[in-house]
Amino acid sequence: MDKDSGKAFDLRLFRRLMAHARPYRLTFYGVALAAIMLSGFAVLTPLLVKQIIDDAIKSGNADKLLYLTLLMLAVLIGQVVSQLSFNYYANWLGESVIKDIRIRLFKHILSFKMKYFDNSSLGVLVTRTVADMQRIGEIFSEGFFMIVADLLKMSVAAVVMVIINWKLALLVFVVLPIIVYATRLFQKAMKIAFGEVRAEVANLNSFVQERITGMKIVQLFTRERIESEKFRIINEKHQNAWLKTVWYNSIFFPIAEIVGSLAVGLIVWYGGLQNVANLQKEEFGTIFAFILLIDLLFRPLRQIADKFNTLQMGMVAANRVFKILDTENHIQDAGTLEKEDIRGNIKFSAVHFGYLEEEEVLHGISFDVKAGETIAIVGATGAGKSTIINLLNRFYEVNSGSILVDGIDIKDFKLASLRSQIAVVLQDVFLFADTIANNISLKDPSITIDTIKQAAKQIGVDEFISSLPGGYEYNVKERGTMLSSGQRQLIAFLRAYVSNPSILVLDEATSSIDTYSEQLIQRATDKITEGRTSIIIAHRLHTVKKADRILVMDAGNIVEVGTHKELLKKGGYYSNLYEAQFLAEEVA
Repeated sequence: MDKDSGKAFDLRLFRRLMAHARPYRLTFYGVALAAIMLSGFAVLTPLLVKQIIDDAIKSGNADKLLYLTLLMLAVLIGQVVSQLSFNYYANWLGESVIKDIRIRLFKHILSFKMKYFDNSSLGVLVTRTVADMQRIGEIFSEGFFMIVADLLKMSVAAVVMVIINWKLALLVFVVLPIIVYATRLFQKAMKIAFGEVRAEVANLNSFVQERITGMKIVQLFTRERIESEKFRIINEKHQNAWLKTVWYNSIFFPIAEIVGSLAVGLIVWYGGLQNVANLQKEEFGTIFAFILLIDLLFRPLRQIADKFNTLQMGMVAANRVFKILDTENHIQDAGTLEKEDIRGNIKFSAVHFGYLEEEEVLHGISFDVKAGETIAIVGATGAGKSTIINLLNRFYEVNSGSILVDGIDIKDFKLASLRSQIAVVLQDVFLFADTIANNISLKDPSITIDTIKQAAKQIGVDEFISSLPGGYEYNVKERGTMLSSGQRQLIAFLRAYVSNPSILVLDEATSSIDTYSEQLIQRATDKITEGRTSIIIAHRLHTVKKADRILVMDAGNIVEVGTHKELLKKGGYYSNLYEAQFLAEEVA
């Protein structure tokens, strides 16, 4: 929970939020004007009722009664128009502000280092980007402006009471501090309660998202009962957090009703007593007006407490969103070079790196890759093979040493320029819930459907795509679940090929696929690596036999370098790996 969760209102945070409304200042002022008009129209009704009773009904003046009734109708129409304008434009303003903040937030998240996502819950980030944003919008539509409008009604009603009859007004003001004090306590308690609610919502979203994503593992290992019990506990905490807010509401609103009724009772008692004692029947209109004015004074106060809940929930959400916006965890994009003709020379020089400061993964590795050369990187799991690719793409920054492309430090390139020259095919292919064509082009307007089809024919996957219902317009659904792992790999190869990269990286691209798909992928590999710098990371060693050189890694160090034949002749680490894998395949 936030450290300031006990504060009823964070003015600094509120000012920061209001700054996002500046582009819509005209609408902001219009909503403020509508709020002022609402308070004016609301108070006019009790005054007209007083006149109708004291001046028209008492004197039996039918013409004046008709005039005042028509005037009340005009006030009612004005109130309806003001309320309509207020509601619509307050909501419009809220939606416009959260649209801007959501775009800014998403753009900010896109720039984060991979390390941030390694340590962050996907469910929490989704909650911040979607649910919390709606809470922020409610600050404008149901929180701040509503509170301002209600405060204006209360202020005007209080002034009118004093002007009409200060003695009756004094009776009302005597009980007013009770509800003001109760409202203050209620606001503080609800701020804490809503902080707990938002935390539990984020936990619930994170848990559900993770289990649905990993449903296959849950069912394969028959974890349904265990996960259901965990969900029950998390859901119970979520329920208890909400019930705490219900409990506070259950206490506050009856108290507010009782205090309001007490004020009405005092007015009726005192005003009636005055009339009985002095036969001042002209005071009946004042009594009726005060009963209506008490409603204008106490009902907004009760609503303010409710709207303050909305405001506080929005402020809690805004605090969480701004914490992400204030997070400086992105790759420094200070480079100025933007090249479209990278040849593909790569040089790692004494590179040290660790995902955690105390656990180094790469221990000062150095190697060169010549333009157009195909090298393979092999080694046991955890040797640091994929880490090399992460550093080349600047998903992470090196601890020390340097990485050069065409003799230029990769930090000197504009980040987008560098990554546009590198295409990566991963073992775990991610496809969007979209058509095959859009998954290949990633909606790059420069990559046409004709370009895609021609490239598919060149690497031998056109027949497979054309056999699907709808061909290139076939929707692969979320994460590409409608395709096999081998088919997803072929789509990834085509995606890399059409981007026409200077440097190609294949990261375990042929692991865990069937023999037929592997043959297609091998043909695709031969085609797309032709004439460009290629780095092949492989666990299955027979896929790297054609590489110009093979780097053998062990525990973050390069222990051997050579061709397939050279390394076998050495009878060292690579030879042992190859023999162990060959024997394992023979046994299988």
